[in-house]
Amino acid sequence: MSFANAFSNLFKIQELRKRLLFTLGLLAVYRIGVFVTAPGVNREVMKKAIESSGGFLNLFNLFTGGALEQLSIFALGIMPYVSASIILQLLTVVVPTLEKLSKEGEMGRRKITQWTRYGTIVLSIVQGFGIARYLESVKAGNESVVPDDVKGWGFRLLTVITLTAGTAFIMWLGEQITERGIGNGISLIIFAGIVARIPQATLQTWSTFQDKAEGSDIQILVLGLVMVVTIAVIVFVERAYRKIPVHYAKRVVGRQTFSGQSTHLPLKVNMSGVIPPIFASSILLFPATLATWIPAFKPFADAMTRGGWIYDGLYVIGIIFFCYFYTAVTFNPVDVADNLKKYGGYIPGIRPGKKTAEYIDHVLSRITFGGAIYISAVCVLPSVLITKYNVPFQFGGTALLIVVGVALDTVQQIESHLITRHYEGFTGPRGPRIRGRRDVGAPAAA
Repeated sequence: MSFANAFSNLFKIQELRKRLLFTLGLLAVYRIGVFVTAPGVNREVMKKAIESSGGFLNLFNLFTGGALEQLSIFALGIMPYVSASIILQLLTVVVPTLEKLSKEGEMGRRKITQWTRYGTIVLSIVQGFGIARYLESVKAGNESVVPDDVKGWGFRLLTVITLTAGTAFIMWLGEQITERGIGNGISLIIFAGIVARIPQATLQTWSTFQDKAEGSDIQILVLGLVMVVTIAVIVFVERAYRKIPVHYAKRVVGRQTFSGQSTHLPLKVNMSGVIPPIFASSILLFPATLATWIPAFKPFADAMTRGGWIYDGLYVIGIIFFCYFYTAVTFNPVDVADNLKKYGGYIPGIRPGKKTAEYIDHVLSRITFGGAIYISAVCVLPSVLITKYNVPFQFGGTALLIVVGVALDTVQQIESHLITRHYEGFTGPRGPRIRGRRDVGAPAAA
């Protein structure tokens, strides 16, 4: 009954109702665009080619929400934007000018966002050209995805322009959702693409197991159990955090006296959220993209078979790296320590200032390692089992982590709107609150 009341409250707040409808409307526009076919191609032949292909095309098709097999104008998906974000964030650590911009507040972030957009367009042109060259070589039986009379530079240029425009439009949709809707727009677009294909993937999985002579019921039970346990682990860890006790001394400001109080600084176990597997996947997709038009990369791309030890090993290394990297970019222990010292806060047994920053950094490094191992296990172990049973990637650990993580983050934002307007949240007045990945920072003064 409590959940029903919370759900009904969503439509009682005008601002929240507008944001929800705006988000759902733009996601619907994105899903409609997935079925708009690019010119000069045969998508039926492409579907057959993907069904008979290895893991790379299926994984790429997963992140594009099925747009690749439809040969849609959105076939590149949002991955060029993700890749551009990775490059800009890496350069922010290396290039002093970008590092200075990132610390200049809103104006600096806008400038970096603008450069990210330019990088997205450049990467879209490169990847669009690679896909155009690849499509010219794809065949299913005696049929070609691109007819012989269409092949050539005219088709390549038209495909590059179409796919680049499609990616730019998706990027705009994501930014609009983030600014005027609910949740992170880019994450929600990936989320919508995965969720929309779950019914089809379920039917495909069922038919795959029904074709087996014996043991199919036990295998379906094992697969279902793995997915349920994976979801439970994701929900448990995503809501887990380490509390660092913080005390505030009694102080006098003018004629007002602020009494001392005790609080805590929450540090999430998985502070980077779903970003590391998305970043790591996009990096691993890049060699296969280059192999479509640079023959020298083909042996390396063939070795990067999803489920193989090379792919999984590099995937785990990428996840661990981006867990530490993204946490370092988004959370600065020195700034937190300075804010605590500014407002008279201190950690018991730790000297304010540099020692506090070192202590927070030490704790953060330890829990980040645990979070990185958790993400690696969730993304790799179920995927190995799923590769063994040859079922769609929608049920893999990476897909489940993205879906559950984005859902929790979006629900947390919705609950924040409800609670700030004195409405009951989804978890009830006495239940634990859902904490988002951004619920971290220095506490305000009493």
